[in-house]
Amino acid sequence: MSEKNLFKILISPHISEKSAVLIEKKNTVVLKVQKNVNKYDIKIAIQKLFNVKVKNINTLIVKGKNKRHKNYIVYGHQWKKAYVTLHHGENLDFIGTRNK
Repeated sequence: MSEKNLFKILISPHISEKSAVLIEKKNTVVLKVQKNVNKYDIKIAIQKLFNVKVKNINTLIVKGKNKRHKNYIVYGHQWKKAYVTLHHGENLDFIGTRNK
């Protein structure tokens, strides 16, 4: 897999209260990923880009919300979320500064 494709797999980190708690307690990072990739591709991309060891990956598809606009129902976009659990002692650093 080329390095260009690795950057296309991972879209962005998903920031929420739940993801902040998971980072602290279970060393799990939540990421938005492309909808058509599998767990193996996500694992390879994270290990090559960030030089960390991945313990486990769980994925789910987040359904888009339905909204009413006048007489029409508009559907939101679906997207895929990946919960990436890292081995003990590993740290996924998005900004480029590691805590030592």
